[in-house]
Amino acid sequence: MAYQAIEVKNEGSIAWLTLNRPHNLNALSAQMVEELEDYLHKLPTDRKTRVVIMRGAGRAFCAGLDLKEQNRGGSELGSSTTGTVETQRRMSDLVVAMRRAPQPFIAAIRGPAAGGGFALALACDVRIAGESARFNAAFIRIGLSACDMGVSYHLPRAVGMSVASELMLTGRFINAERALATGLVSELHPDSEVDSAAKKLAEEMTETSPLGLRLTKECVWASVDAGSLEQALAMEDRNQVLCVRAGYIEEGARAFLEKRKPRYAERA
Repeated sequence: MAYQAIEVKNEGSIAWLTLNRPHNLNALSAQMVEELEDYLHKLPTDRKTRVVIMRGAGRAFCAGLDLKEQNRGGSELGSSTTGTVETQRRMSDLVVAMRRAPQPFIAAIRGPAAGGGFALALACDVRIAGESARFNAAFIRIGLSACDMGVSYHLPRAVGMSVASELMLTGRFINAERALATGLVSELHPDSEVDSAAKKLAEEMTETSPLGLRLTKECVWASVDAGSLEQALAMEDRNQVLCVRAGYIEEGARAFLEKRKPRYAERA
């Protein structure tokens, strides 16, 4: 598929995934959803890409659903109950696809990340914000529930129930400084430095073993939902055995003793 609403550029093992509708603050159009579906569903078999950085073109990360397109009848969202269910599920499945992808996602956020844009940012494993970044669960301000596209799952886990409830029950914005203070984002930088900070973090991730990185992402999210310590330990034990048997520990230990960066080769 030739992309227009998104742009994908590969820089070694790092992919830059840009939401590319700057004239509409990168609002989620039907075309953007379709293109994101196509790209995200390819990632599980893409062994060259090890980290994905998601960002928005222009002055926004993503302003959420394209309401202008909806009002023009360009979306199936309100065409029928069946159409609404199908369209809603396609958008929420983007979050599932991001979770299932073995590559960690880093969100590089400038400007508003509202509604569906907030949901995409929350679905990323790490969020880095510029000073202009601001976030809100905009759904509740347009007649919907604030519980959409995984926000009710991710947000309380990121900031706790009190702050999550405040933001979701009102749709009010949280600015970059408060986002950092509450743990919603990991780092805060001037807007001009957000991309370089995201790249630096991605490069650190790519210095790890390919198998170790993908198993760590999988285990972190599984442990968030684990019903007991024993369940989390069982997955951790499995991961360590797989990494040892794949041979990555040999190069990792050698590099540590030689005080150099490891040089991991892809293994079966």
